[in-house]
Amino acid sequence: MRLWKSRWPVEQGYQQMKEELGLDHFEGRSWRGFHHHACLVMLAYGFLASEQRRARRERSRPGKKIA
Repeated sequence: MRLWKSRWPVEQGYQQMKEELGLDHFEGRSWRGFHHHACLVMLAYGFLASEQRRARRERSRPGKKIA
């Protein structure tokens, strides 16, 4: 059951990378090109996820000023 539940965030992340970050927009022919494209998309996804987490953390601290 734990493995089944852990699949949901992976599916959501994959769907977000396809829809919002263009994972499925690669039209090249080489494995190296696709690998490069996929790595950049995953890097962008990781950056956006960390920014969302940072923003949530800052909102939860109402007394702290944002620089």
